[in-house]
Amino acid sequence: MDYQPEAEDAWQVMSTSEKGFVSRYAVGRDYHKIIRSRLAKLADRIRRELGSGEFRAFVDSAPVLERAVAEQSGLGWIAKNTMLINESAGSYFFLGEIYTDIPLPHSNPKQEKHCGSCSACLTACPTDAFVAPFVLDARRCISYLTIEHEGSIAEDLRAKMGNRIYGCDDCQLVCPWNKFATISTEPDFAPRWDLDNPNLVELFSWTEDQFSERLQGSPIRRIGHEKWLRNIAVALGNAETSAEILQALKSRENHASSVVREHVAWALNQHN
Repeated sequence: MDYQPEAEDAWQVMSTSEKGFVSRYAVGRDYHKIIRSRLAKLADRIRRELGSGEFRAFVDSAPVLERAVAEQSGLGWIAKNTMLINESAGSYFFLGEIYTDIPLPHSNPKQEKHCGSCSACLTACPTDAFVAPFVLDARRCISYLTIEHEGSIAEDLRAKMGNRIYGCDDCQLVCPWNKFATISTEPDFAPRWDLDNPNLVELFSWTEDQFSERLQGSPIRRIGHEKWLRNIAVALGNAETSAEILQALKSRENHASSVVREHVAWALNQHN
């Protein structure tokens, strides 16, 4: 399901230091619920048509190797950036699955990877997370660091993160195949709360209640307020120095979380 929204230019946002960049899949509503609901409806329709069969829908909701399954089914190939690429849709799409016991015709897997000699994704990675073509060191990946990683972010990676506060799209933005990606017409994927071009100081001022309320139904809400502040503190540390940014950072110097305090102290030190 295509997800690329009508949004502010990603490169423009990343080059404006007082702004924050959010991976384009996350600027709208949570895709998990949207796609899983539609898959469940599709499964019900198939069951009614056949009068039998067991079905279960998945969208990142179980240990399903989605990209490998998709490649084996012929939907695309796993590229050098470890994303699944479809030759007519690029990589800006979500995957979902229905597991079933009904007999289906065999699908032929993609036999070729159409990356050729291109290495744009490998060299574009801000943290050099690609240790080789088709091999990603998740410990250095900004998407992992800002979403899944608990606790402190390694100091040597913080400056490289720029103003990316949730996820990272760089390896997709430079991929030539994404010239074929289409803009999604799904209203739920449209940006909310200006997350396609947000002001870092404003986001940093959100209380925990505001964070929970405003990001209701967003995939970002899952990381929690502490990680949210940690990520933004890093971005503020990488921003151009201004009185507004210094004031924002100092407002969190004595935050209850030691993780937030650590990253705020680092950010202030960057400006000093």
